[in-house]
Amino acid sequence: MQASRILSSSRKIIPLFDRVLIERIKPQAKTASGIFLPEKAVEKLPEGVVLAVGPGKVTSEGKALPMSIKVGDRVLLPSYGGNTVKIESEKDRDILLLHENEILAKLD
Repeated sequence: MQASRILSSSRKIIPLFDRVLIERIKPQAKTASGIFLPEKAVEKLPEGVVLAVGPGKVTSEGKALPMSIKVGDRVLLPSYGGNTVKIESEKDRDILLLHENEILAKLD
C-alpha cells in the first residue's frame, strides 16, 4: 500500500491530535478511447486516501475522542483547506494534512 511507502520515507510524518494525512487521488490523464489529456484540462478530484491518522482530539475534561477515520479509507475532500505537505522524495504526490472535521465524507 502507498501508506507504508510515504511513512517509510526519510522523514516520517505522524499527525497529532485529530489531524489526518491524506494523499489526493490523481484523475485519469487518458480517456477510455486512449486519448491523452493535457494537465490543464484535467480537474483535481475531490477524493483522497488516508495515509496516517492522529490519536484523536482531547476534550477540556481530558477525555480522548476516538477517530472515525482509519488508514486506507477513501474520503471526500473540500475544495479548499488543509495544508499541503511536500516531501523531498515524493515530489509528484499531492499530500494534505487536514483536521478530521474538515473531511466531508468517507467513501465506500
